[in-house]
Amino acid sequence: MTEQQNTAEGLVEAQRQIVEDYLLRSPDIKYSTSPDRDVLRSKIKAQLSAQNAVLIAHYYTDPMIQELAEETGGTVSDSLEMARFGNTHDAQTLVVAGVKFMGETAKILTPNKRVLMPTLEATCSLDIGCPADEFSNFCDLHPDRTVVVYANTSAAVKARADWVVTSSIALEVIEFLDSRGEKILWAPDKYLGAYVQKQTGADMILWDGSCIVHEEFKAKGILDLKQVYPEAAVLVHPESPESVVALADVVGSTSQLISAAKELPNQKMIVATDQGIFYKMQQAVPDKQLLVAPTGGSGATCRSCASCPWMGMNSLENLLSCIEEGSNEVFVDADIAKLAVQSLDRMMNFKAQHLS
Repeated sequence: MTEQQNTAEGLVEAQRQIVEDYLLRSPDIKYSTSPDRDVLRSKIKAQLSAQNAVLIAHYYTDPMIQELAEETGGTVSDSLEMARFGNTHDAQTLVVAGVKFMGETAKILTPNKRVLMPTLEATCSLDIGCPADEFSNFCDLHPDRTVVVYANTSAAVKARADWVVTSSIALEVIEFLDSRGEKILWAPDKYLGAYVQKQTGADMILWDGSCIVHEEFKAKGILDLKQVYPEAAVLVHPESPESVVALADVVGSTSQLISAAKELPNQKMIVATDQGIFYKMQQAVPDKQLLVAPTGGSGATCRSCASCPWMGMNSLENLLSCIEEGSNEVFVDADIAKLAVQSLDRMMNFKAQHLS
């Protein structure tokens, strides 16, 4: 093994501990349970209107926040559509309910708009596990490779990349690059990367990151649940381990899984992704039964239990506060943004030209 390979392996191995350390320090997560939620909802609606603001919520946020986004002319969507929606909407303030990289992406694509978030503490294990400096060093070890990063990364990591992709577009982009003979350096999710590599046959080396929610889904738990519900279809997000993906009837992004739930004839669905998706999925299939795929732990031993702890930090209370006070505004260094927008634009343009 070369010295460069040793260095690269040491860098990626160290990331696991970064994620674990952050989880130990992260604040307690509470969903919106206030008895005054109707008052909060009314105030939020009024503030959005008064400040020419729009609410952009991810599928994994509290269902009450998703409902508010729908009722006020905003959107509930995956990270790709969140970025496109904010970029084209007339509102001068974008209120992004999700995790920090989503707010950063909105700011990069719409630098002249104000971007607020309910909290800037909400992050992502994939983002934490791929620090910009270490990642840049890893890229330097492989200068012959096209750098493709998942959207779940910091602005600084996106700035180091040639392309940004979401799970809804990753296969198509890698197939395109592979057809041009390009070798790929992929980061940060190793499971999504391995899935894309297997499907496309592309020459890829993978950063060793993972999502703490999807990593906890276990094949045995799904097989056990299939014993009880043999007629159920299994829907799996590709951030899940390969053994779980292998059991899927459909593998796809959040939006693709919702579409699959509508299209499949099965009346029961075992869903291996964050439980937040159930709000929009149940809207799409009101007569079908949705079952949470079992995770590897329960109670105190479960780090996520199919719910992202950082997504759960978005509440009605801090949503109202950020709009009223103009707090938690997202800023991105101009030099970083100038580079990051290039990799994001490649994704957006590819979507428009090849997949529309």
